Amino acid sequence: MDEHSDAGGPVTISIARKVVPGREADYEQWIRGITAAAQAFPGHMGVNVIKPTPPSRDYVTIFRFDTYAHMAGWKASPVRAGWLERLQGIVEGEGREQKGTGLEFWFSLPQLPVSHPSPHKMALVLFVVIYVILLLLNVLLSPFTGDWPYWLRTVLGVFLQVMLMTYLVMPRVTRLLKTWLYN
Repeated sequence: MDEHSDAGGPVTISIARKVVPGREADYEQWIRGITAAAQAFPGHMGVNVIKPTPPSRDYVTIFRFDTYAHMAGWKASPVRAGWLERLQGIVEGEGREQKGTGLEFWFSLPQLPVSHPSPHKMALVLFVVIYVILLLLNVLLSPFTGDWPYWLRTVLGVFLQVMLMTYLVMPRVTRLLKTWLYN
């Protein structure tokens, strides 16, 4: 995404940082602090942290804002600058940053130089994944929720689907299909 873009809708910033060995606890405390600070900013929609899987030492922090303007306000803020100054001695080098405005969030692989796959490939993968998850959730939940009001079953289904896709399914599917997705 262009640095000066004014695209509408939610924006995610993914920042990968390599933590100095032995400073992991300091970095995790730093993450808690900067997350609390970001929550006070307009348009903040949440933060996710992906801890490294050895042998990697890269933590990936994903900030979400409701608009590009709100994200830019956070990035330019003295509050954020102050938190970044506190990273001295905790991380190696600069953070590697990627921005996305839509489906790219579910297809993020920080170790790849390409920021996201083609929209056609993302749409195809999401169609198949969403279809399969919906089928499975309907089969597995209907014995327990069959007499619930429709709106409540829908809320539960959407919640479980988003959680499964964000934390379980899409990271694995993206790694599994990365050769096809990123070519």
